[in-house]
Amino acid sequence: MDNHVVLGFLITALSALTIPLVLSAVRDSVGEAAARRYLPVLVLAPYAIWVAVSLDGLVATLGAAAIVAGLRASRTRNRGLKATNWALAAGLFVGVAALFSYSAPWLGLSIVCVYFARRRAFLNVVTGIGALVPVLAAQLLGFGWADGLVAAETDYASRVAPYRSVLWWSAISVVVLLLATGPAIVASARKLRNTAAWPFLVGAGAAVVFSIAAGLARGGVEHAWLPFFPWLTVAAVAPEKPAGELPPSPLLLTAVGAALAIVVEALLITPW
Repeated sequence: MDNHVVLGFLITALSALTIPLVLSAVRDSVGEAAARRYLPVLVLAPYAIWVAVSLDGLVATLGAAAIVAGLRASRTRNRGLKATNWALAAGLFVGVAALFSYSAPWLGLSIVCVYFARRRAFLNVVTGIGALVPVLAAQLLGFGWADGLVAAETDYASRVAPYRSVLWWSAISVVVLLLATGPAIVASARKLRNTAAWPFLVGAGAAVVFSIAAGLARGGVEHAWLPFFPWLTVAAVAPEKPAGELPPSPLLLTAVGAALAIVVEALLITPW
């Protein structure tokens, strides 16, 4: 077994931690019953086939950890130093994730929405400071995050933009998004306005919309958007009102998602 195989297993194992973290966030926001119903949808999601081939899976884990920490910080019973520590941890996770992916900070918008929804707006200051710590530390070590972002966009524009139409590749990226998330994203979008899971959809949705509007979605979104896919489908099993009834177990969503994953994998490994 060479180092590449070991590294692949390590990345996959760390990326798989996204599942319990997302489920923890769902349980904290919309209840344990919804989290149990979301488990098969999350585990058998079509986008899982890309987890082992990209560091974006690790970014997904860091982003999920940040959201969980933000939820813990904003709990009613957590006040003072305990809430501050959790909020600081949320910011640190976002900051570290930003060092791996320039799109990761968009998940911080979900944390901001959680704080305002729970009337803990002051925690935004603590989380913001925490997010700056890894970025400033990298700056002191010689890596300028902002400079790297500008350089990456310039390099992308010179190598990719002249050969890929913004309009066509934006449409292709949307198709990839629908294939990667399956029918669960439709069920989730229908409940955007009527579920406590709306902050997750806002943060992830804003990241996707920005990528498309800025013309950056020109290939590779199947793994670049891994940090956002789980949050786009999280409302599929959430109650439509805080005291509303839960929808039935999503057996059809799970079956279609799993079948779609098999089809996508078969197409990817078939030589043409």
